[in-house]
Amino acid sequence: MGADHIGADLPQLADRFCDEMNWTAMALRMRGCGQSDGNFSLRGWVEDAAAGISYLTERPGSDQVWVCGFGTGGAVGLLAASERLEAEGDECRIGGAVIIGTPADFDDWAREPDRLLAHARQAQAVTDVDFPADMKVWQEELRGVRAATAAEAFQDRKLLVLHGLEDESVPQMDARIVADAHGSADLRLINGAGHQLRHDPRGMAILLGWLERVRRT
Repeated sequence: MGADHIGADLPQLADRFCDEMNWTAMALRMRGCGQSDGNFSLRGWVEDAAAGISYLTERPGSDQVWVCGFGTGGAVGLLAASERLEAEGDECRIGGAVIIGTPADFDDWAREPDRLLAHARQAQAVTDVDFPADMKVWQEELRGVRAATAAEAFQDRKLLVLHGLEDESVPQMDARIVADAHGSADLRLINGAGHQLRHDPRGMAILLGWLERVRRT
């Protein structure tokens, strides 16, 4: 999949949140994807997610912000949310998070950074010939984004961990690891479902139903 297609259908899901739940929703296209400037960097994606959270929390009338991410986006979104929670404590306006088909860590990527960089260039997520300026720093960013660690820091907020039992990209054990790290996460495993849960009616029904329920508590 080329970088221009990554997250291309998220605006449709955001529209669904607006229509069915009467929420304000924002779909992010991370740096290096779609029309977004920049080159793929996992820490950069965390910063992009943090900027999106800040934008929503600063909007007039916003009482809470809920973070939802798919795959890699789930990990970077949860880390951005947990870092904000650690910085702001009880004043933090993040109500909770949902991660879907999300890896517990990216250690496999970090073990082969050259291969990952080559793939990112082929997908056009990295376009600058001199990027990254420091390969070791770029590699360490891969090790530093850990959904399991972020979930542990996020334990004061609600968390839904949603995963397909037939996920061909991320083993179901990753979902269990993240849920266990949080301690009280709502873990939902969908029988027969693969990685692309945003195209699975069961996954979206669970997501929307969970958000509708928890916002009332």
